Amino acid sequence: MKTSLRIAVLLCACLLATPSTHAAAMKALIVDGQNNHDWKGTTPHLKKYLEATGLFEVDVATTPDNKGDMSAFKPEFKKYKLVVSNYNGADWSKETQVAFEEFVRNGGAFVSVHAANNSFPNWPAYNQMIGLGGWGGRSEKSGPYVYWEEKAAKVIKDIAPGRGGSHGPQHEFFVETREPSHPIVAGLPVKWLHAKDELYDRLRGPAENLTVLATAFAPKEKSGTDRHEPMLMTTTFGKGRVFHTALGHAGGGKREAQQCVGFIVTFQRGAEWAVTGKVTQKVPTDFPGTDKVSLRE
Repeated sequence: MKTSLRIAVLLCACLLATPSTHAAAMKALIVDGQNNHDWKGTTPHLKKYLEATGLFEVDVATTPDNKGDMSAFKPEFKKYKLVVSNYNGADWSKETQVAFEEFVRNGGAFVSVHAANNSFPNWPAYNQMIGLGGWGGRSEKSGPYVYWEEKAAKVIKDIAPGRGGSHGPQHEFFVETREPSHPIVAGLPVKWLHAKDELYDRLRGPAENLTVLATAFAPKEKSGTDRHEPMLMTTTFGKGRVFHTALGHAGGGKREAQQCVGFIVTFQRGAEWAVTGKVTQKVPTDFPGTDKVSLRE
């Protein structure tokens, strides 16, 4: 083959072989606009983390404030493969709730981040999606407490009465994998040190089709339950897959919890799994171990 022809063939092969990250990127939507946490400061970073995988193109849908007209908030969920909630605020309109339910039920992927599990205590389908929630008047009527019993090495569903949702002062804590073969956590350290965060405990809810991937111990000296509380979870809702991370507090200009490489990587992997049912991302070399926290911008 002549040199000029060989070069032309190679160029064509390169052009055919390179598209794909952008052309094949999956469309994702982050919902924000109200939250008791710093959604304005964190949404850009959640967007950046998703886009850094090369798997997603990300839009943002922002609701009116809590005095605004929520009927005007009508995202076209069906345009997307993935919806991420960075939202904790006023109820969406019934029309928007139904549209979101249909999106997930028909196979759409959903990721709930931290205080998003405080949202919508009176929306049954949403609580089925997230599996467990806190605050908002949640109680034994919302479903059982769920926690990991270390001696029995299994998840416990406790129907005892009491409030749903609490946490002590922010602190660093260990996250421990409970389902090491699940694609989201496969290959990660079985135990790793998470940056200073709110350690949610006493979460309760329908807990249907719930898999607890990882937990953290909430010690009584930190106003906790002395139990291993769910931090990373999955559920299914109809044909849809849901990844729920209780990690990721941000406020007062600080967002160490979301800078933690453990948070970033599990968020990225959870998003991919929610859409595809598998994870192709490699474990990064800066993933934390048990000796120290690992942070990124």
